[in-house]
Order: sequence, then structure tokens, then C-alpha cells
Amino acid sequence: MKTFNAGNYINQGTYKSFQPTKINQKWAIEDMEVLSLLSQADRQLGRLDMYSEYIPNIDLFISMHVLKEATQSSKIEGTKTNIEDALLDKEDVNDEKRDDWEEVQNYIEALNSAIKSLEKLPFSSRLIRETHKILLQGVRGKHKLPGEFRSSQNWIGGASINDATFIPPTHTSVNDYMGDLENFAHNTESFFPDLLKIALIHYQFETVHLFLDGNGRVGRLMITLYLVEKRILKKPILYLSDFFERNRTLYYDNLTRVREKSDLNQWLKFFLVGVIETAKNGINTFDSILKLQKEVEVKLQTLGSRSNNAQLILNHLFQKPIVDAQKAKELTGLSSPSVYKLIEALEKLEILTEITGAKRGKIYLFREYTKIFK
Repeated sequence: MKTFNAGNYINQGTYKSFQPTKINQKWAIEDMEVLSLLSQADRQLGRLDMYSEYIPNIDLFISMHVLKEATQSSKIEGTKTNIEDALLDKEDVNDEKRDDWEEVQNYIEALNSAIKSLEKLPFSSRLIRETHKILLQGVRGKHKLPGEFRSSQNWIGGASINDATFIPPTHTSVNDYMGDLENFAHNTESFFPDLLKIALIHYQFETVHLFLDGNGRVGRLMITLYLVEKRILKKPILYLSDFFERNRTLYYDNLTRVREKSDLNQWLKFFLVGVIETAKNGINTFDSILKLQKEVEVKLQTLGSRSNNAQLILNHLFQKPIVDAQKAKELTGLSSPSVYKLIEALEKLEILTEITGAKRGKIYLFREYTKIFK
């Protein structure tokens, strides 16, 4: 790490692009603070992964983790959709919020599709391009080559390339850099801890800026994909976007510090602190979910013969904490009058809260559950 040189600026005539050093090489860590943080991060990830094995119906809760990741990762890019908005169906979203809502929905679909694709595809250019294609379909950026690496020079910050804060490498070198990144991800000859690998991959991905749009979201999404593919996590339950969003300035500063000062150690420390904090928060989240489950089940027992149907609604709410009368009817098979009475009972028990204020087409939120993810 002491001899690491991040790269060089290459004169392209009217501007200089940054050509980063390739990462598929032998690495040696000498910074004891990095090693100490790596040990802590491995330990916390192990706890989180083991913890997830003992959570009944864990797949019910993963969708909310994905939803939170989608809103936080998109928020870094300026999208203003919160968890409650993201839960709504398209027709229930205000017109002025619909574009942001669609971007978040695309992120959810892209992440879910990518996780499923890992069953037959490795962590690769193809997987990343397919994920990017879903991310940009039908939204802002849809004309910026969804699913294709860029074929022109791009830049970060500034109204034009002349006042850009950072200019990535030329488009002609993108495929070469991606090949190097892919080889590094699957390099079994030179040992390098997987958590440090994905930290380095994320830095390189954001530096090369493979796409004309959506690089940040895809780059953050890749972290989870890598951890699942390497079986560090059995389930996709660790997402760093919330940490990056809360520490946005540090996130960008530390990426920039690598490029300008070749200080890779500082970026690795920041990344590992993020893993440690996020894993701990993940365990606390699962604890809160289990506690809430028990509290709600006690409340349902007061409903007597209606408790079984109420439980069917509750199972849905833990996966998607929003419901209307029509959905409740589908879940329970009850008549409309019976469904409305059951919803009213769940409101009285403070399990459901009506959030539209409408006389018809009412929508109900499982608010105590969404609070856990805020």
C-alpha cells in the first residue's frame, strides 16, 4: 500500500483525464489499523449472517431491506422518495413525485434481478450491464445507453468538461479496465481479503465511471452482489448506501483522496467502518423486528376468531407494510363488510394507520414496522 500510485492524468488536448492504476495485482496490507478494522468487520458480518439463519421467514423482511437501500442509494443521487412513498402503487403517487418513485422501483427490480441472476451468472460485466439496463429503463437517463458501457468521454461535476471536478479515463479504455476489475474479483492466485477486495472494486468502479449515468447506484449495488456471490452473506441483508448517505461528504472526499494522494488506506478504513456500523445496525433491526412481531401477535390474540385472518394480513405487512381493503380481501377471502371491520379492529390496536385521509380508496400503513427502517 505504501508504494501504491493511484494513476496519472493524461493530456487529451483541451482537458486531462485520469487513468487509474489497474487493480488485478498482488496487494499487501501493512497498516495495522486497517487490519484491526478488517477483523472487526469480519466478526460483525459473521454475527449478522449467523443471526439471519435464526430469523423465521427472513425472506419476508429482506424486501424492506431492499426498499430502504433503494431509497437511500437513490437519495445520494438527488432522488427524493421516502419509504412510505416507495411503498405506494404508481397510481397513488403524486405526479410531481412519480419520476423519483420510478427510479426507486427500478433500483428494487435491478437489485432483485441481479441477486436472482447470481444463481446462474458470476459477478461479471454481463451481470453489471444487465443490472444497469433495468436501473435506467424508462426513467431519467434512459437515453444514456442503458446496459452499455459508455462510448464517449464523461465527467463529474461542472456544467461542462472544462470546469469538471473529475474526468474519468477515456471511453476507449473502459472495456480494458472492466476486464481487469473482473479478473481481480475472481483472482484466486493472489490472496486478498474479500472485504478489502470489494472496497477496492467499488473505488475502481466509481473512478472508471463505466456508464454515462447510474454509476453510483450500480457501484453501491455491486457491494451486496459481491458479498452474496462470495458466500460471505447467505442472504442479501447488508447495504451500505445508508452509511454513505449519512456520511456523504466523507464518502466522496475519501474516494477523491485516493485519486489525488494515492491514500488507499483511508478509503479502506472508511469502508470497513461502514461495514461494521451497518452490520451492527442490521442485528439491531432484526432484534426490533422480532420484538415487534411478539408485541403484535399478543395484540392479535384479542381478536378471537378473527385472529387467523388478521395474521394473514400481518404476514403480508411484514413483507410490504402497506395495505388497502381490496388487498386485505384477496389475502383473507372475506366479504367487504368483514374486511372493513377487521381493518377497523387493526386500527384500534394501533397496528394499521390510515395515511391518505380519503373517504374512499383508503390506504393503511404498518407504521411501527416502517419506523424500524428509518
